[in-house]
Amino acid sequence: MIYVSLIEIFVKAKDSLVIEFGEKPGYWFTVLGFFAGIALIGVIDKLIPSGENPHEINKTKDYDNPGKKDKSKLMRMGLFSALAIGIHNFPEGLATFMAGMTNPTLGVSIAVAIAIHNIPEGLAISAPVYYATGNKKKAFVLSFLSGLAEPIGAIIGFFLLKWFFTEAAFGFIFSAVAGIMVYISLDELLPTAEEYGEHHIAIYGLIAGMAIMALSLVMMV
Repeated sequence: MIYVSLIEIFVKAKDSLVIEFGEKPGYWFTVLGFFAGIALIGVIDKLIPSGENPHEINKTKDYDNPGKKDKSKLMRMGLFSALAIGIHNFPEGLATFMAGMTNPTLGVSIAVAIAIHNIPEGLAISAPVYYATGNKKKAFVLSFLSGLAEPIGAIIGFFLLKWFFTEAAFGFIFSAVAGIMVYISLDELLPTAEEYGEHHIAIYGLIAGMAIMALSLVMMV
């Protein structure tokens, strides 16, 4: 996602904004849009309490012995996690949609990456809800509903682009999406990879992912 955001999406955003506003102003608007995307997802992170924030790694959660937990507290944790993850998933769905518009192969790659990181997020919702209620169906439904925020983001993106699609709109949205994807990669994907492995293995995986993405893009030229 980092490679694609900086090498493909940012450049395409710049090209569109340069066509619309000229070389220097177009470049400035691209940079501003990029950091506006980072600011947007950063504000969302800031507004969500760290205990329910899916980007905050918490090693202290223990669901093995539900007798030690107050059930209402567990249910609250699950509900807040569902809300927090749903809020985060919305711009992720928009980012995937925009990437898919640029290049369907690229969109599939990003969709797979986001789907993988959604697995622990789903567990963060379903585990506390299940231990609070003993109801597998309710735990599944809440996890499923939080995940629906991504296709909703894509659908809204489609209708917005349908009515307001110009070179300027394309450029601004793409630059913001690039910023959102870089933030998600650095704030969520990389720390999660390090949490479940070793630092250097995570970095090697990051570089390997960049190389694979670069190779796939070069082969399509």
